[in-house]
Amino acid sequence: MSLYYQDDLVELHLGDCRGVRGWTTADVLVTDPPYGMGFQSGMRKGAKLDRIEGDQDTEVRDAVVSLWGAAKPALLFGRWSVPAPAGERQRLIWHKANTPGMGDLSIPWGPAHEEIHLLGRGWDVSATGEKRTGSVITTNGVRGGAAGDENITGHPTPKPVSLMEALIARTPPGVIADPFAGSGATLIAARNLGRRAIGVEVEEKYCEIIVSRLAQQAFNFEGL
Repeated sequence: MSLYYQDDLVELHLGDCRGVRGWTTADVLVTDPPYGMGFQSGMRKGAKLDRIEGDQDTEVRDAVVSLWGAAKPALLFGRWSVPAPAGERQRLIWHKANTPGMGDLSIPWGPAHEEIHLLGRGWDVSATGEKRTGSVITTNGVRGGAAGDENITGHPTPKPVSLMEALIARTPPGVIADPFAGSGATLIAARNLGRRAIGVEVEEKYCEIIVSRLAQQAFNFEGL
């Protein structure tokens, strides 16, 4: 693994997160791991998006949960058809308001939601200054595809920055870890909230997208 990018709040590494322990020193895990979907874009127009590395089963996800340990707080994305990681304490629902979701196209209803597994200890609503609310979080979804459009990230399963901000705002204080950085939404959201973050991404093409997005976010901020 090598340091790929660093600024005052964000540290991004290129490599397999299982081969390094740097990210495990963080305080809160917030990540969208591969969890056994074997995702392949079904796009009929243009180039199909690539498969996600390690998404053939839950082995990589479960290895990361083991490396992180049971003591510290964690939020991991998942799906109803895939078993939850060990130690789940609560399950949140992300409702994607503007999309029927991916899935079997022969079924009249699409899965317009994703699950988020809450693990670990150290959760304290009084520490965040946020009121306790229900477990359903509603935001718009985000498209994958070629990077450039504000709603296109270049990653097949991107998450909106607004969603990641809503999640991180309610986590305990400290450094955020995302060992599956993907399109960079967790890192961008953490930086937007003034939180330090450590990310790891195994594919360099996504590291390039993350750095580009971080640079654009900085540009937009300076222009306000």
